Amino acid sequence: MWTEDTVNTAGEICLPVKAGDQPAYPIWLEESFENLPKRMAQLDIQKRRLCLVTDSNVMTLYGREVEELLRPHCRDISVCVIPAGEAHKNLGEIQKIYEHLIQHSLDRQDILVALGGGVTGDMTGYAAATYLRGIRFVQIPTTLLAQVDSSIGGKTGVDFEQYKNMVGAFHQPSLVYMNLSVLKTLSAEQFSCGMGEILKHGLIRSASYFDWVLCHREKILQRSLPELVHMVEESCKIKRQVVEADPTEKGERALLNFGHTVGHAIEKLKNFSMLHGQCVALGCLAAARISQARGFLSDKEVEQIRSACQAFGLPVSLNGLNARDILSVTRHDKKMASGQIRFILLRSVGEAFIDDTVTDQEMLAAIDSLSETQNC
Repeated sequence: MWTEDTVNTAGEICLPVKAGDQPAYPIWLEESFENLPKRMAQLDIQKRRLCLVTDSNVMTLYGREVEELLRPHCRDISVCVIPAGEAHKNLGEIQKIYEHLIQHSLDRQDILVALGGGVTGDMTGYAAATYLRGIRFVQIPTTLLAQVDSSIGGKTGVDFEQYKNMVGAFHQPSLVYMNLSVLKTLSAEQFSCGMGEILKHGLIRSASYFDWVLCHREKILQRSLPELVHMVEESCKIKRQVVEADPTEKGERALLNFGHTVGHAIEKLKNFSMLHGQCVALGCLAAARISQARGFLSDKEVEQIRSACQAFGLPVSLNGLNARDILSVTRHDKKMASGQIRFILLRSVGEAFIDDTVTDQEMLAAIDSLSETQNC
């Protein structure tokens, strides 16, 4: 039984996530899909129907492999393919998942399996949270962003009228299984988006980890497996520590939203033509500028954050949007509390805090600092 962090002789890493003092679910870091049936056997799948939910891109890459691996070990398995991309993260596609589950007679003992990136994981988790008032689901994240962020902690949901994750539920997975070798096949753009979340973890929680990532930039960009394993493990530990302390975002978990208030607004106004990690990087830079203006960060630290984003292929400037339009969209952010945005700022690299006193003027100045003319 997984109760403590373990690394076995084969290099397989298990990171248990706890609910209170009790183990809730394991995160397995592996180098192939080979052990997936063994890990899922802990969920008694031989008696259960499984529904593998994946998107149209991931299906061609890994869908059949995972389906055929699991088929001999479960009562039955069906595959529900959803369209790829944030534009399809909506209630209409959730309805199609419900229809598939009903047609294939899944009951409360059965299990959904999310194979894909953050969109697939969020949607599958939300379907699991709401179908028959809640059934189990498994996360098999195939992007760096999903592995280090969205697959851990039980946040599920969909966009509504292009407002990011406005409809959702907290519903914890029963297992998270990561095949780190899939990171070698990601596009450079998708990989850099995941690096945005990696950098965020260092900025909010660990200056030493942030420095390690920068020092190992070359090996990371080469997708060297030892560096990838260490990086994903450390980010998972940071995410785990935060969500264990605050599973439903009543306090400390909000720190994980660093960069997301402005980032989500940019994402919406760009009609999701920019990827999530790219928008979050811009949001992190805006938050760093506010932190600098308040005297917390030095010019050198802000430039270090900007250079880190550039080093991993993330945008550091923005054009085509009006600062006041971005500010207006932040007013509909789900992180609002009593009409005030709960903004995440930095006291220093590695130490974040929640602030509800950020003014419109501070936000406008920070957003304006992202314009290409300002950064020339």
